[in-house]
Amino acid sequence: MIFKAVRDGKPYPEHGLSLREWARIPPRQVRLDQLVTTKRELALDKLLAEDSTFYGDLFPHVVEFDGALYLEDGLHRALRAALQQRTTMHVRVLLYEPASDDAPVSA
Repeated sequence: MIFKAVRDGKPYPEHGLSLREWARIPPRQVRLDQLVTTKRELALDKLLAEDSTFYGDLFPHVVEFDGALYLEDGLHRALRAALQQRTTMHVRVLLYEPASDDAPVSA
């Protein structure tokens, strides 16, 4: 099994982080089998593209919510890592703990 689970959509409220705010979160290593995807489908051309992260963040975005790690952005990179026989990858993890003001915090 590559991922812990595959979902169609996010179970958590919108966090509203910009790419600049994501970039402030230091990457950390996680196991692929701990990730729950938030997308059920992928585009084969993106999976095979050599420059798929040219205009985006080098590290996938993961939201930790209710004890699970949800892969919000980076499904193609995660699958590419699995195809290369890797079991872990570096990601940016946002710890989302809805408080009274619904403010996310980085982990």
